[in-house]
Amino acid sequence: MKIGIGLPFRTSRDSWPAIEALARKADEGPYSSFAVIDRLAYDNYEPLIMLAALASVTRRVRLMTAVLVGPLRRSGVLAKQAATIDAISCGRLSLGIAVGSREDDALVAPSGFHDRGRRFNRQLDLMRRIWRGEIVNDAQRPVGPEAAQSGGPELLIGGTAPRALDREWAAGVLQQVNESWQRHGREGRPRIVASVLAALGTGAEDALRGAFADYYGSDPARLEARLARANLSTPEAIRDAIAFHRELGTDELVLKPASLAPDQFERLTDVVANA
Repeated sequence: MKIGIGLPFRTSRDSWPAIEALARKADEGPYSSFAVIDRLAYDNYEPLIMLAALASVTRRVRLMTAVLVGPLRRSGVLAKQAATIDAISCGRLSLGIAVGSREDDALVAPSGFHDRGRRFNRQLDLMRRIWRGEIVNDAQRPVGPEAAQSGGPELLIGGTAPRALDREWAAGVLQQVNESWQRHGREGRPRIVASVLAALGTGAEDALRGAFADYYGSDPARLEARLARANLSTPEAIRDAIAFHRELGTDELVLKPASLAPDQFERLTDVVANA
Protein backbone atom coordinates (compact mmCIF):
# COMPACT_ATOMS: atom_id res chain seq x y z
CA MET A 1 0.00 0.00 0.00
CA LYS A 2 1.25 3.46 -0.89
CA ILE A 3 1.22 6.33 1.61
CA GLY A 4 0.52 9.87 0.47
CA ILE A 5 0.49 13.14 2.37
CA GLY A 6 -1.89 16.05 2.05
CA LEU A 7 -2.65 19.53 3.24
CA PRO A 8 -4.73 20.52 6.26
CA PHE A 9 -8.26 21.79 5.62
CA ARG A 10 -7.40 25.47 6.07
CA THR A 11 -4.71 27.14 3.94
CA SER A 12 -5.07 30.88 4.44
CA ARG A 13 -3.33 33.74 2.59
CA ASP A 14 0.09 33.38 4.24
CA SER A 15 0.27 29.57 3.90
CA TRP A 16 2.18 29.30 0.63
CA PRO A 17 5.76 29.14 1.99
CA ALA A 18 4.76 26.29 4.31
CA ILE A 19 2.85 24.51 1.53
CA GLU A 20 5.78 24.73 -0.86
CA ALA A 21 8.18 23.47 1.81
CA LEU A 22 5.87 20.56 2.64
CA ALA A 23 5.54 19.61 -1.04
CA ARG A 24 9.31 19.67 -1.56
CA LYS A 25 9.82 17.45 1.50
CA ALA A 26 7.10 15.06 0.34
CA ASP A 27 8.80 14.85 -3.06
CA GLU A 28 12.06 13.86 -1.38
CA GLY A 29 10.50 11.53 1.18
CA PRO A 30 8.60 8.25 1.27
CA TYR A 31 5.28 9.63 0.03
CA SER A 32 3.49 8.65 -3.17
CA SER A 33 1.12 11.62 -3.57
CA PHE A 34 0.57 15.17 -2.41
CA ALA A 35 -3.15 15.86 -1.95
CA VAL A 36 -5.18 19.07 -1.69
CA ILE A 37 -8.84 19.70 -0.86
CA ASP A 38 -11.42 21.76 -2.72
CA ARG A 39 -13.89 24.17 -1.15
CA LEU A 40 -15.23 27.48 -2.39
CA ALA A 41 -16.88 29.03 0.68
CA TYR A 42 -13.87 28.35 2.89
CA ASP A 43 -10.39 29.72 3.64
CA ASN A 44 -8.27 27.59 1.31
CA TYR A 45 -6.34 27.99 -1.93
CA GLU A 46 -7.95 27.08 -5.27
CA PRO A 47 -6.67 23.53 -5.80
CA LEU A 48 -5.94 23.48 -9.53
CA ILE A 49 -3.98 26.73 -9.43
CA MET A 50 -2.07 25.41 -6.43
CA LEU A 51 -1.25 22.10 -8.11
CA ALA A 52 0.00 23.93 -11.20
CA ALA A 53 2.38 25.89 -8.98
CA LEU A 54 3.44 22.74 -7.11
CA ALA A 55 4.17 20.95 -10.39
CA SER A 56 7.08 23.34 -10.87
CA VAL A 57 8.68 22.62 -7.46
CA THR A 58 8.24 18.81 -7.43
CA ARG A 59 9.52 16.08 -9.73
CA ARG A 60 8.34 12.70 -8.42
CA VAL A 61 5.30 12.83 -6.16
CA ARG A 62 1.84 12.57 -7.74
CA LEU A 63 -0.40 15.65 -7.48
CA MET A 64 -3.90 14.80 -6.25
CA THR A 65 -7.17 16.63 -5.66
CA ALA A 66 -8.92 14.89 -2.76
CA VAL A 67 -11.40 15.84 -3.88
CA LEU A 68 -12.39 18.47 -6.47
CA VAL A 69 -16.06 19.49 -6.60
CA GLY A 70 -16.70 18.94 -10.30
CA PRO A 71 -20.18 20.48 -10.78
CA LEU A 72 -18.92 23.88 -9.57
CA ARG A 73 -16.89 24.16 -12.80
CA ARG A 74 -17.53 24.27 -16.55
CA SER A 75 -16.71 20.84 -17.93
CA GLY A 76 -14.67 21.88 -20.97
CA VAL A 77 -12.64 24.40 -18.98
CA LEU A 78 -11.99 21.85 -16.24
CA ALA A 79 -10.87 19.25 -18.81
CA LYS A 80 -8.39 21.76 -20.26
CA GLN A 81 -7.09 22.79 -16.84
CA ALA A 82 -6.58 19.18 -15.78
CA ALA A 83 -4.84 18.28 -19.06
CA THR A 84 -2.56 21.30 -18.64
CA ILE A 85 -1.50 20.28 -15.12
CA ASP A 86 -1.00 16.72 -16.30
CA ALA A 87 1.19 17.92 -19.20
CA ILE A 88 3.40 20.28 -17.20
CA SER A 89 3.82 17.71 -14.39
CA CYS A 90 4.76 14.95 -16.89
CA GLY A 91 1.71 12.85 -16.12
CA ARG A 92 1.56 13.16 -12.34
CA LEU A 93 -2.03 14.38 -11.90
CA SER A 94 -4.62 12.25 -10.07
CA LEU A 95 -7.93 14.09 -10.43
CA GLY A 96 -10.07 13.11 -7.48
CA ILE A 97 -13.51 14.47 -8.27
CA ALA A 98 -16.98 14.31 -6.70
CA VAL A 99 -20.41 15.96 -6.74
CA GLY A 100 -19.86 17.90 -3.49
CA SER A 101 -22.19 18.04 -0.52
CA ARG A 102 -22.22 21.70 0.57
CA GLU A 103 -24.87 23.97 -0.87
CA ASP A 104 -22.97 27.10 0.16
CA ASP A 105 -20.21 26.25 -2.34
CA ALA A 106 -22.83 25.97 -5.09
CA LEU A 107 -24.40 29.27 -4.07
CA VAL A 108 -21.06 31.08 -4.30
CA ALA A 109 -20.06 29.54 -7.67
CA PRO A 110 -22.95 30.03 -8.62
CA SER A 111 -24.02 26.57 -9.69
CA GLY A 112 -27.08 24.35 -9.38
CA PHE A 113 -27.07 22.09 -6.36
CA HIS A 114 -30.02 19.71 -6.54
CA ASP A 115 -29.25 18.55 -10.09
CA ARG A 116 -25.51 18.18 -9.52
CA GLY A 117 -25.53 14.39 -9.77
CA ARG A 118 -26.93 14.38 -13.30
CA ARG A 119 -24.59 17.17 -14.36
CA PHE A 120 -21.64 15.31 -12.84
CA ASN A 121 -22.30 12.25 -14.99
CA ARG A 122 -22.46 14.39 -18.12
CA GLN A 123 -19.31 16.22 -17.03
CA LEU A 124 -17.29 13.02 -16.69
CA ASP A 125 -18.42 11.87 -20.13
CA LEU A 126 -17.50 15.17 -21.79
CA MET A 127 -14.09 15.36 -20.13
CA ARG A 128 -13.20 11.82 -21.17
CA ARG A 129 -14.17 12.63 -24.76
CA ILE A 130 -12.02 15.76 -24.71
CA TRP A 131 -9.05 13.82 -23.32
CA ARG A 132 -9.46 11.24 -26.08
CA GLY A 133 -8.98 14.05 -28.59
CA GLU A 134 -12.55 14.08 -29.86
CA ILE A 135 -14.12 17.22 -31.30
CA VAL A 136 -17.10 17.98 -29.04
CA ASN A 137 -20.26 20.06 -29.49
CA ASP A 138 -19.47 20.87 -33.13
CA ALA A 139 -16.35 22.85 -32.26
CA GLN A 140 -13.85 23.45 -35.08
CA ARG A 141 -10.94 21.81 -33.30
CA PRO A 142 -10.31 19.46 -30.36
CA VAL A 143 -9.41 20.88 -26.96
CA GLY A 144 -5.70 20.87 -26.16
CA PRO A 145 -3.21 20.34 -24.74
CA GLU A 146 -3.00 16.57 -24.96
CA ALA A 147 -2.66 15.14 -21.47
CA ALA A 148 0.56 13.31 -20.68
CA GLN A 149 -1.36 10.25 -19.49
CA SER A 150 -3.06 8.33 -22.27
CA GLY A 151 -6.78 9.06 -22.22
CA GLY A 152 -6.32 11.88 -19.72
CA PRO A 153 -5.39 12.20 -16.05
CA GLU A 154 -6.20 9.44 -13.62
CA LEU A 155 -9.78 9.90 -12.38
CA LEU A 156 -10.68 9.05 -8.78
CA ILE A 157 -14.39 9.29 -8.00
CA GLY A 158 -14.81 10.62 -4.48
CA GLY A 159 -17.32 9.66 -1.83
CA THR A 160 -17.74 9.97 1.93
CA ALA A 161 -19.46 8.03 4.66
CA PRO A 162 -21.04 9.46 7.83
CA ARG A 163 -20.01 6.65 10.15
CA ALA A 164 -16.71 5.39 11.48
CA LEU A 165 -15.03 2.56 9.64
CA ASP A 166 -15.24 -0.95 10.94
CA ARG A 167 -13.82 -3.97 9.13
CA GLU A 168 -17.11 -5.65 8.23
CA TRP A 169 -18.74 -2.45 6.99
CA ALA A 170 -15.66 -1.29 5.07
CA ALA A 171 -15.19 -4.67 3.42
CA GLY A 172 -18.81 -4.50 2.31
CA VAL A 173 -18.26 -1.10 0.71
CA LEU A 174 -15.22 -2.33 -1.20
CA GLN A 175 -17.17 -5.36 -2.38
CA GLN A 176 -19.90 -3.07 -3.74
CA VAL A 177 -17.28 -0.97 -5.55
CA ASN A 178 -15.70 -4.05 -7.14
CA GLU A 179 -19.07 -5.47 -8.16
CA SER A 180 -20.09 -2.16 -9.75
CA TRP A 181 -16.77 -2.00 -11.59
CA GLN A 182 -17.28 -5.47 -13.05
CA ARG A 183 -20.96 -4.85 -13.82
CA HIS A 184 -19.97 -1.90 -16.02
CA GLY A 185 -17.50 -4.05 -17.93
CA ARG A 186 -14.35 -2.22 -16.84
CA GLU A 187 -11.00 -3.94 -17.17
CA GLY A 188 -8.67 -4.56 -14.25
CA ARG A 189 -9.77 -3.40 -10.81
CA PRO A 190 -10.59 -0.04 -9.21
CA ARG A 191 -7.85 1.82 -7.35
CA ILE A 192 -9.02 2.59 -3.81
CA VAL A 193 -7.65 5.73 -2.14
CA ALA A 194 -8.59 6.84 1.39
CA SER A 195 -7.57 9.90 3.40
CA VAL A 196 -7.43 10.55 7.14
CA LEU A 197 -6.65 13.60 9.27
CA ALA A 198 -3.85 13.12 11.80
CA ALA A 199 -1.91 15.10 14.41
CA LEU A 200 0.97 14.27 16.71
CA GLY A 201 2.69 15.80 19.70
CA THR A 202 1.49 18.08 22.49
CA GLY A 203 -2.10 19.17 21.94
CA ALA A 204 -2.63 16.73 19.06
CA GLU A 205 -6.14 15.71 20.06
CA ASP A 206 -7.21 19.35 20.45
CA ALA A 207 -5.66 20.15 17.04
CA LEU A 208 -7.74 17.41 15.42
CA ARG A 209 -10.94 18.49 17.09
CA GLY A 210 -10.26 22.13 16.25
CA ALA A 211 -9.66 21.32 12.58
CA PHE A 212 -12.85 19.30 12.31
CA ALA A 213 -14.86 21.98 14.13
CA ASP A 214 -13.53 24.66 11.78
CA TYR A 215 -14.34 22.61 8.67
CA TYR A 216 -17.66 21.04 9.66
CA GLY A 217 -18.89 23.55 12.22
CA SER A 218 -21.88 24.60 10.11
CA ASP A 219 -23.01 20.99 9.78
CA PRO A 220 -23.54 19.60 13.31
CA ALA A 221 -24.38 16.04 12.21
CA ARG A 222 -21.26 15.67 10.07
CA LEU A 223 -19.12 17.34 12.73
CA GLU A 224 -20.33 14.88 15.36
CA ALA A 225 -19.60 11.93 13.05
CA ARG A 226 -16.05 13.18 12.41
CA LEU A 227 -15.34 13.96 16.04
CA ALA A 228 -16.44 10.43 16.94
CA ARG A 229 -13.44 9.08 15.01
CA ALA A 230 -10.98 11.94 15.58
CA ASN A 231 -8.51 9.62 17.28
CA LEU A 232 -5.41 9.64 15.05
CA SER A 233 -3.41 11.62 17.58
CA THR A 234 -0.76 9.08 18.61
CA PRO A 235 1.85 7.07 16.66
CA GLU A 236 0.09 3.87 17.69
CA ALA A 237 -3.28 5.05 16.35
CA ILE A 238 -1.76 6.09 13.02
CA ARG A 239 0.10 2.78 12.67
CA ASP A 240 -3.15 0.95 13.44
CA ALA A 241 -4.93 2.96 10.71
CA ILE A 242 -2.18 2.11 8.22
CA ALA A 243 -2.38 -1.57 9.15
CA PHE A 244 -6.19 -1.50 8.90
CA HIS A 245 -6.14 -0.08 5.37
CA ARG A 246 -3.33 -2.39 4.31
CA GLU A 247 -5.33 -5.41 5.47
CA LEU A 248 -8.50 -4.02 3.89
CA GLY A 249 -6.85 -3.77 0.49
CA THR A 250 -6.71 0.02 0.18
CA ASP A 251 -4.25 0.95 -2.57
CA GLU A 252 -3.20 4.31 -1.13
CA LEU A 253 -3.75 6.06 2.19
CA VAL A 254 -3.29 9.83 2.34
CA LEU A 255 -2.34 11.27 5.73
CA LYS A 256 -3.43 14.88 6.16
CA PRO A 257 -1.78 16.79 9.03
CA ALA A 258 -4.20 18.86 11.09
CA SER A 259 -1.92 21.88 10.76
CA LEU A 260 1.06 23.15 8.77
CA ALA A 261 3.27 23.27 11.86
CA PRO A 262 6.79 22.25 10.74
CA ASP A 263 7.08 19.42 13.26
CA GLN A 264 4.02 17.60 11.95
CA PHE A 265 5.69 16.41 8.74
CA GLU A 266 8.69 15.05 10.62
CA ARG A 267 6.54 13.28 13.21
CA LEU A 268 4.27 11.72 10.58
CA THR A 269 7.25 10.64 8.48
CA ASP A 270 8.81 8.89 11.47
CA VAL A 271 5.59 6.94 12.00
CA VAL A 272 5.28 6.03 8.31
CA ALA A 273 8.88 4.83 8.19
CA ASN A 274 8.19 2.40 11.02
CA ALA A 275 4.65 1.32 10.07
